Amino acid sequence: MIFDDVADFAATLPRNAPLAGLDLGTKTIGVAVSDAGHLIATPLETIRRKKFGLDAAALLEITSKREIAGLVLGLPRNMDGTEGPRAQATRAFARNLTRLTDLPITYWDERLSTVAAERALLEADTSRKRRAEVIDHVAAGVILQGLLDRLRNLKAS
Repeated sequence: MIFDDVADFAATLPRNAPLAGLDLGTKTIGVAVSDAGHLIATPLETIRRKKFGLDAAALLEITSKREIAGLVLGLPRNMDGTEGPRAQATRAFARNLTRLTDLPITYWDERLSTVAAERALLEADTSRKRRAEVIDHVAAGVILQGLLDRLRNLKAS
């Protein structure tokens, strides 16, 4: 099931089960996972996209192996908040994925997540070659961490 509202998504999550964050690109899918307590997002890997069935199989293998309880997809909005073709492609990917899994899915505004990931990698003095290898799953970590922080705020209020 897909939730546009993070609070509704949070209500479906079991206690102490990790989440996965996805940064969907046209050529790759960055994947990050959280700890069971939803405190920290950790970049995991980058999947090279082939076709939907293979991409979904790779993702579902990760979710099964790591006992993931929910998925957070970065939603690439335009800077003015509108949704363009990339956001529509992300929503289509989520709809197709719901046919293959019962995991709850939500979206997180990913504006500037790649910029934040790039900045963090530069601050860590990561080489240009290594940045190119890890940028997608580091961006997925930024997306997932944003959602985890929001979940903590929901619990506090």
